[in-house]
Amino acid sequence: MKILAVQNRMGIGDTVIFLPFIEAISKKFSTPVSLLVKKSSKADQYVNGTTYLDKIIFLERSNKKDERHNGIIGSIRLAQDLKKYKFDKIFIFNSSLRFNLIAKLANINEIYQYPLFKKTNQHITQPAKDLIKKSLGIEVVNNPKIQISNNLIERAIVEFNINRNELNVLLGIGGSGPTKRIPSKTFLSVIEKIYNLKKCKFFLATGKKNEEQKILNEILNSKFKDKCIPLDKLSIAETLPVIKNCNISICNDSSFSHLSSALGIKTITLMADTPLIYGSYSSNMYPIIPDDEITVRHNTFGKDKISPDKIFNKFLSILN
Repeated sequence: MKILAVQNRMGIGDTVIFLPFIEAISKKFSTPVSLLVKKSSKADQYVNGTTYLDKIIFLERSNKKDERHNGIIGSIRLAQDLKKYKFDKIFIFNSSLRFNLIAKLANINEIYQYPLFKKTNQHITQPAKDLIKKSLGIEVVNNPKIQISNNLIERAIVEFNINRNELNVLLGIGGSGPTKRIPSKTFLSVIEKIYNLKKCKFFLATGKKNEEQKILNEILNSKFKDKCIPLDKLSIAETLPVIKNCNISICNDSSFSHLSSALGIKTITLMADTPLIYGSYSSNMYPIIPDDEITVRHNTFGKDKISPDKIFNKFLSILN
């Protein structure tokens, strides 16, 4: 039996959030599931070792005019591309009529999908829970799991001189937007508190944007530079084994918070300007919201109101 799942949201986090539903499908039918995702999900870099997944097929569709799957002709091409795999079932995690028609053109007989034309104000995970409950009779718990080999984990220990007798902490200091990036002074305050607690090493995960590099350099130029290891020159795939060797993570709302929690690492998520669900959907996530706020959403603009004391106290409660 061949099964395809369609997850056409853009980012890494969006794809990670939907992994429990794909895992539930795989368990139900005792077969790995193929995944249709956008290239921006970078799924091929973090799910290659995950046994409940089969092929990663990229949806080549964006605002660029020359993308293979754009427009009506692109939809026909996508149907032809999928037809080659001879899928028996498809689970479509959106309300798009387009994907429903593509599935039919690809000769996929069994189509399971969100209710059509219901995209407006749609909750990110509830429709997925409803779909799996209705079609498979399974209640899904939102705890994504990413698997990597023990060989890669052990190799990272040697490569990065990781001492398991020390406290190894991932700091996800990057972020896709400026309102999500917590200032370096906040991280430096937390680093100092942890450093005074126990012998430790900090792994700094961020992207290449100038604003992210500025935060990275401010931390690397501090008195704690000898305790900090930058990971910005590594690919996502190369970063995963390092994350897996960490005892705990403290991350902005970024790809690293999603990857860290999916690797089974207790992850403190710093939620400054994104709906809280993105930092609380997994039992491995421990969200911190800005001072004087009771929740967080788009346009909260709270990056300067994330308390280092709150972060450190949560850190202590997790360790204990």
